[in-house]
Amino acid sequence: MIERLYRRLLLLASGPRAPLWLAVIAFAEASFFPLPPDALLIPMALARPHRAWRLAAICTAASVVGGAFGYFIGFALYQAVAQPLLHAYGYEAAFERFRQTFAEYGFWVILLKGLTPIPYKIVTIASGAAGFSFAMFMAASVITRGARFFMIAGLLRRFGDPVRVFIERRLTLVTTIALLGIVAGFVVLRYV
Repeated sequence: MIERLYRRLLLLASGPRAPLWLAVIAFAEASFFPLPPDALLIPMALARPHRAWRLAAICTAASVVGGAFGYFIGFALYQAVAQPLLHAYGYEAAFERFRQTFAEYGFWVILLKGLTPIPYKIVTIASGAAGFSFAMFMAASVITRGARFFMIAGLLRRFGDPVRVFIERRLTLVTTIALLGIVAGFVVLRYV
């Protein structure tokens, strides 16, 4: 099943509308969607390594714009939208800890959390709800999201074919490690 899904993603990643879907997923993940854009960025960069930088730029731009939307949710619609969204994901306690941390370490929190598997939407909503400087939020978002997506693109562009071969030979191992990373991110968010 995993191998079929991987093959399907590689096929979709090489389609003409793949960059549009990458942008949509990157935008949504930064504000309300639970799955990261890496799931599409990686097979797209593997399918067309010569486009890795362009794909990272698309992912970064869409994620930053989605982050601005997440900020808006936190800033303007906290009671009506953000609180139910945080409740649906079970992030209320984590959000309160986050909100308190922003008073002292906001810029650094955005930089660090944007690189981790912890859902970025928590950072964006918390930044808006905490009333963190929008200009500082956008600057940190460009830095952290750009670093993350361009690092992935650079690795895939540099080691693309060996990475593809490694993934294809050890797909179950790679999938398990990726899932463990995502679960670890949620555990850290929940208990730290």
